[in-house]
Amino acid sequence: QVQLVESGGGLVQAGGSLRLSCAASGRTFSSYAMGWFRQAPGSEREFVSAITWSGSSTYYADSVKGRFTISRVNALVTMVYLHMNSLKPEDTAVYYCAAVIPPKCSSYGCYSRSDKYDYWGQGTQVTVSS
Repeated sequence: QVQLVESGGGLVQAGGSLRLSCAASGRTFSSYAMGWFRQAPGSEREFVSAITWSGSSTYYADSVKGRFTISRVNALVTMVYLHMNSLKPEDTAVYYCAAVIPPKCSSYGCYSRSDKYDYWGQGTQVTVSS
């Protein structure tokens, strides 16, 4: 059974930090690229960050570059993390973890498209107060 389970969301003041976690199981996710997307109320789902299966390459949306860091640990359960610093009210959204079956993507243009991803988690709410 495929499962992507996000955790770590919550309420934080502007300027604060959070670390989101995604536990991926049920497939060989250690060989999958993984991504984070977010969706604010009334907005479309948008790309945040992605990481290749080995962790050798990472990708970030301009809006989070320099503030967010993606990382992963490949094991029986693959863990993907999103370290979020200097949070802003505009970062408020539901954050989703997703996986893309290899070797579909090899560029930012691909990883940043939500329609390229094959598996999704249920999301975790992040609220940044001003």
